[in-house]
Amino acid sequence: MSHDGGFEVGYDADGKLQITEASAPAAPEMMIDVSKIPELTKKALQDVAVEGGCTAGIGAMDAAARAAGKSEILDQYAADYPQGPHDKPQSMCPAFGSLRVGLRMKRTATILSGSACCVYGLTFVSHFYGARRSVGYVPFNSETLVTGKLFEDIREAVHDIADPEKLDAVIVTNLCVPTASGVPLRLLPEEINGVRIVGIDVPGFGIPTHAEAKDVLAGAMLNYARKEIEAGPVPMPASGKSDRPTVSLLGEMFPADPMVIGQMLAPLGLAAGPVVPCREWRELYAALDCGAVAAIHPFYTAAVREFEAAGRPVVGSAPVGHDGTRDWLKAIGDTFNIPADQIAAAQNQFLPLIKDALAAKPINGTITLSGYEGSELLVARLLIESGANIPYVGTACAKSPWSAHDAAWLEDKGVKVKFRASLEDDCAAMEAIRPDLAIGTTPVVQKGKELGIPSLYFTNLISARPLMGVAGAGSLAEVVNAAMGNKERMAHMREFFEGVGHGDTAGVWEKSPNLHPTFRATNQKKLERAAKAAKAQEMI
Repeated sequence: MSHDGGFEVGYDADGKLQITEASAPAAPEMMIDVSKIPELTKKALQDVAVEGGCTAGIGAMDAAARAAGKSEILDQYAADYPQGPHDKPQSMCPAFGSLRVGLRMKRTATILSGSACCVYGLTFVSHFYGARRSVGYVPFNSETLVTGKLFEDIREAVHDIADPEKLDAVIVTNLCVPTASGVPLRLLPEEINGVRIVGIDVPGFGIPTHAEAKDVLAGAMLNYARKEIEAGPVPMPASGKSDRPTVSLLGEMFPADPMVIGQMLAPLGLAAGPVVPCREWRELYAALDCGAVAAIHPFYTAAVREFEAAGRPVVGSAPVGHDGTRDWLKAIGDTFNIPADQIAAAQNQFLPLIKDALAAKPINGTITLSGYEGSELLVARLLIESGANIPYVGTACAKSPWSAHDAAWLEDKGVKVKFRASLEDDCAAMEAIRPDLAIGTTPVVQKGKELGIPSLYFTNLISARPLMGVAGAGSLAEVVNAAMGNKERMAHMREFFEGVGHGDTAGVWEKSPNLHPTFRATNQKKLERAAKAAKAQEMI
């Protein structure tokens, strides 16, 4: 497409992509002036969005998305989830986070729009993590994407699936390629036959971690629910309404933790509200109908924005360990203007029990800790109060006001806290410190075991345990001490497997393979002869 005549690319009110002369009248919010990005011709847009796909590069995908009208949402993501030293996610595809949130909700259907390979990978890992629900998929090709037919296919799919007898909501997610091509999910109807339609963009070039993609969907659903509440009465949650002021809990937790938090809130005359991300739509109403929000996981920026828009105060940190529980109960009590003596009574009820539980299960050793769940700082606090030496904590999430208290506490203990830590940061810390135990992501654990360092995968072995209050005080000691006790065995295994997976045994070639054009030509002739023989056989 030439820019000499001045073309504009955009979507009309029905979501159909159109290309017009720049002089032709068009709604400015729907049209994108391609001449402002001279190198992005129609062919280039097609190449970036389809043939190039994810391999087109972060810059090209971002430029294509902005040229196609996605600047506002990408700017919002940049503000909510500031990038770190690495320019692309180092965890699994970010959309896994939002997909997981939707798949865990009752009466909620999910439709993905993206490259087939991406959708396959996401559905595979989702079912690997226990999803028991089908995922809708709207396929596309170069023609349907560039002509706008993909949006029409998505809209048709949404209408087909929106059955109010079965569903409360349908979540439609644009992955990288549809986002880069500007597929306008904002033009989908807000509801169909009473079924809510929630469209989100979750591109790998805009969302740094899959943990933060949970916030994208949680925030979008809270926004929808808040507007429903503002418009008039809404249904009561199935669990009913609490007779006490509630504290909504922000962040996915071990199932026992909300119950433990509820027990600690009871002496203050408070109750634990729903956990966001919620398990059903009506829980969103109850979450918004709270007295305060506990940002247990501190990266839920979009969700916090919705709570603040509803006038709800947000409290950071969490009731982990002795000091964490003490400070958190006071912060919650002060937020609700609870008398100081009542706060002190609640503290005195639980703090001695937590102190005894920590003393009963000590942890002795040096541990490096890293992950992308958002609870890394909380786990580090608990380990330190159990007696462990933690010189380094890395989290893939960004610094936020709701993690500031935890970071300050850790730094006072001499811990190096690294926000937006990269894999390289985590591995460098582990290699420099040579701890008794490395807790981290899969590649960190792999590297640790190669070095003969006992290692634990944060997500499966640490997050899968209670952390809050008395229940969390001694929950980590058994698995951590058992792992550190394997140091001698790890050294023996490292000696036994020395050299395997390196050099000629690595299975990875550093240089380009040797090409043999003559072999290829010979094989091609064989294929041609076989094809001719088959055709001749058909004619007989």
